[in-house]
Amino acid sequence: MQRLLLSLLLASLFSSVQGAIPLSLNEAELLWRQHSHEIQLAQGVVTGAAADVRVAGQIPNPDVSLNVLSVSPWSGYGAGGWDRKKMDTVLRVDQLIERGGKRDLRVRGAESRLEAARFDLDDTARQQLGVLRYAYYNLRLAQEKLALARETAELYGRSTDAGRLREKAGDLAPVDVARLQIDSARAESDARQAQTELDQARQALAYLVGRDAEAIELVATDGWPALEEQALTQTPLAQRPDLEAAQKRLAAAQADRDLARAKKKRDVTVGFQLEHNQQNAPTDSFGFGISVPLFIWHEYEGDIARAEADLDIARLQVAQQQAQAIGQVAQAQSALLSARDRYKRLQGGLLADAERVAKAAELAYSKGAMGLMDLLDARRTQRQIQVEAASARADYAKALSDWQIQAEFRKLK
Repeated sequence: MQRLLLSLLLASLFSSVQGAIPLSLNEAELLWRQHSHEIQLAQGVVTGAAADVRVAGQIPNPDVSLNVLSVSPWSGYGAGGWDRKKMDTVLRVDQLIERGGKRDLRVRGAESRLEAARFDLDDTARQQLGVLRYAYYNLRLAQEKLALARETAELYGRSTDAGRLREKAGDLAPVDVARLQIDSARAESDARQAQTELDQARQALAYLVGRDAEAIELVATDGWPALEEQALTQTPLAQRPDLEAAQKRLAAAQADRDLARAKKKRDVTVGFQLEHNQQNAPTDSFGFGISVPLFIWHEYEGDIARAEADLDIARLQVAQQQAQAIGQVAQAQSALLSARDRYKRLQGGLLADAERVAKAAELAYSKGAMGLMDLLDARRTQRQIQVEAASARADYAKALSDWQIQAEFRKLK
């Protein structure tokens, strides 16, 4: 009954907002997928990683050079066209040939980083979906708190007006009227605070769904998730996108280590040249060349050591993230079970008891069988339990979402 009355209050409260935008959780998720800044950034990283794969697979471009030699201003350049000048002209093309499978290793590392970026995109979506649901449930809770606060403020306002009339009739002491006025002022203050919290919740959700300009009009229309009693199921942790991304980064680090070792395999540069020499015979000739680096000062020991260290770090990060994931799932399970028990306890009897006591107190006070202080205490208790019940429903909804995010992530796709 109380839930029905609260729903009616919410409907009347927010239907009066001009241009209100009703938003279900499914609609919010659709808008979020279209407008999420975090997902767009993660998609940009994937695009960049895909470009890195293309770069890694590219064969080095050849170098071309044109050299003009044996030019002497004292003996003259000679008459005629360029090809008859008294000079030695050399056109040369050089091509680097990589050895040791360096290109394949670069591609392997880049492809692993691309896969890691894709898993990062999935993980960003997984985490940001949790943020969205939190924001949606915070808005729903803020709406309920404002409805309760306004209902309480109106009740105290009516009681204060009635108290003043009774004071004039000599039926109520001035000190009791003062108490009513104090509680009425406190209720008005609570309502203003609830309005502030509602505005903040709207702004938080508006950012996520791309409705910043319409934040003040957003209204969460979905109810709270139903209480679930079935056993909790868990997807294997190895399939979590953040852990899969860590494994791909480990594979990339292994490829980088192998690439660093492959640098000890000397690359070869081969060249071909055409020479046109008007000073010596033969006038036209061609030649070949080959060059290799000399490992005199180092053999890339520093590069190899750096790659080995990065590989060790990648292994440690995999182990760290696995441990963190286990802890996150355990915490999510504990929080869900605790929120479920609290929800059941409040919804099962405590809330109904508080409402029954408050109604009895109102009736007794109207008949003169109860003092004002006892009535105010009953009202405060009811208000406190109502807010606690709303918070319990929100906490359960958030805990259920967090469990799904941490342990049942494959169901979210």
